[in-house]
Amino acid sequence: MHSLIVVAHPNPNSLTHAIAQRVAAGITSANPHHTFELADLAEEGFDPRFNQADQALFTKQAAAPADVAAEQQRLDRADALVIVYPIYWWSFPALLKGWIDRVFAQGWAYEDSDNGKVVKKLQRLQVHLVAIGGADEGTFTRHGYAPAMKTQIDHGIFDYCGASVRSSAVLLASDAGYPAAHLETAQKIGAGVFASQP
Repeated sequence: MHSLIVVAHPNPNSLTHAIAQRVAAGITSANPHHTFELADLAEEGFDPRFNQADQALFTKQAAAPADVAAEQQRLDRADALVIVYPIYWWSFPALLKGWIDRVFAQGWAYEDSDNGKVVKKLQRLQVHLVAIGGADEGTFTRHGYAPAMKTQIDHGIFDYCGASVRSSAVLLASDAGYPAAHLETAQKIGAGVFASQP
């Protein structure tokens, strides 16, 4: 089984990157036959701006731009997608949101059919979300941020395309044992990515 781990943080020495590395270690420690690819969107220079070529793809006037097609091919090779990201304004960073905007395109991730129903084309893909936040749990609870993020991301993006969100973790700076405990949690998340798979 193969995972694509997507990380969106400009600093390679960040906790976000360290957590992504521990997720990767967990995947391979659980089963040496399991593999992963790490997609560092900042290091790779992915352009998150939805442009005219993306609009042409959306309206079925053109094929996917080369960079989008390459990302879709990476996802086509993966059985699981793991996204590790810092929470910016109660959501994805712009770089990651732009990756979703451009890569999860009509015709590949979903299809608007003539009868008005959406064809969900990513039903084979399982998703694991790992968010790193600075606010405490009380703030998340008091303002309803956690359910809002779940609605926006789990349902609004992945369920719309048919992908199954198998796990969704929010790791906060106020959690006991921060930051070491988060690295241990990341290892466990990685080990569990294919827990029900041979």
